[in-house]
Amino acid sequence: MKKSKKSILKTFFQSQVAVGLILIFSSISALIISNSANYQIYQELLNLRFDLNIVFLSIYKPLTLQDWINDGLMAIFFFLVGLELKKEILIGELSSKAKMMMPLFCAIGGVLSPILFFGYFNYSIDENLKGFAIPCATDIAFAYGFIALFGKTFSQSLKVFLVALAVIDDLIAILIIAFFYTENIQMFYLGYGVFACIGLLILNQKKSTNIFLYLCFGILLWLMILKSGIHATIAGVIFALFIPLRAKSQNFLEKTAHNIAPIVNFFILPIFAFANSGITIEKFNIEIISTPLILGIALGLFLGKQIGVMLVAVFMVKFNIAKLPRGTSWLEFYGVSLFTGIGFTMSLFIGSLAFKSNNILFDEAKIGILLGSIISMIGGSLVAIILQNKNKLRYKF
Repeated sequence: MKKSKKSILKTFFQSQVAVGLILIFSSISALIISNSANYQIYQELLNLRFDLNIVFLSIYKPLTLQDWINDGLMAIFFFLVGLELKKEILIGELSSKAKMMMPLFCAIGGVLSPILFFGYFNYSIDENLKGFAIPCATDIAFAYGFIALFGKTFSQSLKVFLVALAVIDDLIAILIIAFFYTENIQMFYLGYGVFACIGLLILNQKKSTNIFLYLCFGILLWLMILKSGIHATIAGVIFALFIPLRAKSQNFLEKTAHNIAPIVNFFILPIFAFANSGITIEKFNIEIISTPLILGIALGLFLGKQIGVMLVAVFMVKFNIAKLPRGTSWLEFYGVSLFTGIGFTMSLFIGSLAFKSNNILFDEAKIGILLGSIISMIGGSLVAIILQNKNKLRYKF
């Protein structure tokens, strides 16, 4: 019995393939507009002022539309990441020492190695060094989306490994943001943020399912962290920690994640990609590609990620510390290590923090991110094609 068109469409939009394709479309749209006569309109739109002004709380902060996207909407994205991380730690692929070992240490290797690549090209340029964390992150939606495109070429256990690695990757990126991209902390507002956390803790202990109350305390937490000087997206992760796994005989955490995932995947991430991917094509030339910042980011993503992940995996398997995911060959694992070099939205986000006051360096960072991510996509896809051909030959003979 054939699926109806409605059912096929629903399945498509629930898949990570759809997320990857929509993000690609959003990025290409930004590139087209940035190289058209409408570029000025695009910039003016992002720079529109929508200042935050809550009189009765005496809270004022000047914000542009782009600030609302990067500080506000992305906090919801990090809330989803926090929910997924908590779920994996409690009942998923990070719920035991044996399960956690391989993705944890491969993620660490996949963070440190790109930093070394970046540092090699940029160690003598102080301004560039602010972007050291740009090639560290893996874009979950893109990486998993590309693996999903190749169906059963990669084992299910390897797909789960990639998700676990990417979640840990994002957690490390969040910690880097908290420690290295935060300045002028105002403890007064953090104190009020603690009150919001106490409210969330009470709701958690009572196993409340009152979404409205959770949102009230969550928004208050976001406001206080925004005003404290710490990057406001951290509020999303902290908020997620207080969502109970189960409440009133329902899987409350998973239900919450399921409800906001479509908003994040099909609204927030595409808007973020559209708002941060705009660069002019005329900046693409051999000279600029050879600049230290672009080389450090592009090679950090393409070479740094795969080398870091592979070296750690080989070491752990050789010394019987951990095993490859079940039913996985080394060639499959290498293909996935290449896909971890797709940084994109997370890398763009870190780049926007590192070079928020220097548009020229941010444009260079965008070029490096696009180059590194595209080459990683191509490399991983080539490995997948080789695997598919090997499987066909095996079945043929």
